[in-house]
Amino acid sequence: MIKDQGSIKNIWMLTREYAGLAGAGGVKDVVKQLACTLARWNGRSVSVVMPRYGLIQAVDQGFEPLQDPLQPGVNLEFAVTMNYTDVERQETFGVWHKKINRMNVYLLEAQRFREKADVYTYTPAEEGPEPWKKQGMGHVDYFAMNVLLQKGALALMQLLHERPDIIHCHDGHTAILPAMIREIDGFRHYFRGTGLIVTIHNAGTGYHQDVADLPFAREITGLSRETILENRLGENFDPLIVAGRYAVLNTVSENYARELQETHDDHLTGWLGHRLAEMGIVLQGVTNGIDPADFDSRRPEKTGIAAGYDPLDDQDVGGKRNCKISILQKLSGNGILPEVRQFGHLNADPDKPLFTFIGRLNQQKGVDILISSIRYMLHHHEDFRVALLGSGGAWEEDQMIALAEQRGNRGRVCFLRGFSPATANQLYAAGDFFLIPSRYEPCGLTDYIAQLFGNIPIVHSVGGLVKVLDGKTGFTYKTNSREDMVKAIARAMACYASPECVRRMQRDSVTQIRENHTWDKVMKQYLQLYKKARQELM
Repeated sequence: MIKDQGSIKNIWMLTREYAGLAGAGGVKDVVKQLACTLARWNGRSVSVVMPRYGLIQAVDQGFEPLQDPLQPGVNLEFAVTMNYTDVERQETFGVWHKKINRMNVYLLEAQRFREKADVYTYTPAEEGPEPWKKQGMGHVDYFAMNVLLQKGALALMQLLHERPDIIHCHDGHTAILPAMIREIDGFRHYFRGTGLIVTIHNAGTGYHQDVADLPFAREITGLSRETILENRLGENFDPLIVAGRYAVLNTVSENYARELQETHDDHLTGWLGHRLAEMGIVLQGVTNGIDPADFDSRRPEKTGIAAGYDPLDDQDVGGKRNCKISILQKLSGNGILPEVRQFGHLNADPDKPLFTFIGRLNQQKGVDILISSIRYMLHHHEDFRVALLGSGGAWEEDQMIALAEQRGNRGRVCFLRGFSPATANQLYAAGDFFLIPSRYEPCGLTDYIAQLFGNIPIVHSVGGLVKVLDGKTGFTYKTNSREDMVKAIARAMACYASPECVRRMQRDSVTQIRENHTWDKVMKQYLQLYKKARQELM
């Protein structure tokens, strides 16, 4: 029996992303902000482990090689078994370490990680010398990358004589670790007092990190043939299925957890939620939080916006107008925005409403509905203008470019292809309304960010986006259609005609976040899940 279940002092996290180091989506922000919040408490140790990709300049970012605890002055190096089918093999690690905001952050250095120029996909720089590495294509060795991270993290903990109270695994990339700990000799005994939790940030097909080659999965993970066969979704070995047998599972909003296990929307996951329910596993839901200090519109020197302002202060609205004027001047052709390529332009009239979109351009984000709705609004409402920032699929990018460069849309549509955090903050601050037409959305962080900048969200009310309250903190619509999205946009334009309507919604949005959605509050829910994971050891 494991004693003192309520004491959670030593927490380790495994992730493929971390804000400020490497990332591709909201996972990076969640991991960083949750870890930082947990580490603020005296007496609590928090450690994060992730790969050192080729894009991470470890020395420039203040990391140092980790010393071998048994050989002072010697850099730590170790190897783990990474067998292929009928081929016995190992891969070797070095480790970089840095103390960040009271946390220990470890970067695992290995050839497999170092040769990658991006977190999940190949880049143009990789495609040039090796044409088979198509830009945007996922890494062909994704499964080996994930297993290598998990084995390396467990070995590191053992070498440092760390026995965590909790190991928190983020997404399918790290979800096999609980099975490794409970089923493989050496791990099973060493980590017998460790509770395990897996957070599913996105359960959509393509995010599970599943694999069809079952003999390969068995060899490289070290799990038994029976374990591999019993934990398939369809014909593939699925890390999220096997995680359910050995760890507490949660996803990043209460409503998304419900949708996965109780509604037909689970077809978007390949029926993952229903399969877990059949196994008797209940997905817990914890809605992600946000740290308002990271998006404080009162601090332009930190956020990179043109002027400071406070959405809660009715006497302090001039700064937001200045932000709008600034971005419109740039998008009218008078400025240069870094790290993006501009298509189309906007007329520099600050009195007309400005609609904004920031996000990945793919099917999940509802970009087809967005484009159709924009076309309708441009044709029927002469005051409608929109600025869009993002990158993604070739079809989606081409459609955005065509929309921005169409002769009749000049001065009303601007598409910024690419991404820049500074440009994103400037758009958040300049915009009056923020469009989120996602087909499904596990939680959503852009709605929070927009609200903190006084940019009122218009959302498809699905998954975690149900936290946007219709008519109070934003505008919502139920059906994933152009017709419903257009109606919501029209309601927003009517609100824009009444400054008090806009001010009330801006105030209510920020108040709602500060009272219910900061990480200080969300952390307490995770601590309850940590305690649950520890109690299951009894």
